[in-house]
Amino acid sequence: MNKFLPFVLSFVIMFSMNSFMGDIESSNAKQEKATFAGGCFWCMQHPFDDLEGVISSSVGYTGGHKLNRTYEEVCSGTTGHAEAIEIVYDPSRITYSELLDVFWRNIDPTTRNKQFADSGTQYRTAIFYHNEEQQRTAQSSKTVMEQSGRFEKPIVTEITPATKFYVAEEYHQKYYEKCPVRYNRYKSGSGREHYLIETWKTDTH
Repeated sequence: MNKFLPFVLSFVIMFSMNSFMGDIESSNAKQEKATFAGGCFWCMQHPFDDLEGVISSSVGYTGGHKLNRTYEEVCSGTTGHAEAIEIVYDPSRITYSELLDVFWRNIDPTTRNKQFADSGTQYRTAIFYHNEEQQRTAQSSKTVMEQSGRFEKPIVTEITPATKFYVAEEYHQKYYEKCPVRYNRYKSGSGREHYLIETWKTDTH
């Protein structure tokens, strides 16, 4: 009987590996990316991290022309990049439309190259779509916002193809967890918190 043991073990190992690789492929097939710019990226990560179906998120820079940029360079407004968040999500658990809804509820879409206390092209609002379906969904959601009557001024949020996303320095990641006092002080002091409360206070959702 022992002479059959190596064959049995080989079969078990091969079956386990195939099952493992199948799980990886299935998991990867469910993952998609969404990329949004909404001003200071400190304030954009927290709203998405709490959502069921969001697998991970990173803040960083995108939409510019300079390679190997730093935070200081982006802040100078000379790289063309916007502070942004890249979200990896499971579309079977949360839809792109639902992510867009969270995006709109956390920005002022009517100010160009400015979000609350921060000014400059790096603080512009933008939806960076990864495929044609995202482009169509983003445009539809923007139209809904424009027709909602919620905003007194025109919406200027860009809808543009996604380009290379550069992950920001580690101290910026999940800043709301690393420095909660400073994060909350900034969110309140910048005017973002007050604006969002006032803009969405009549929402029935």
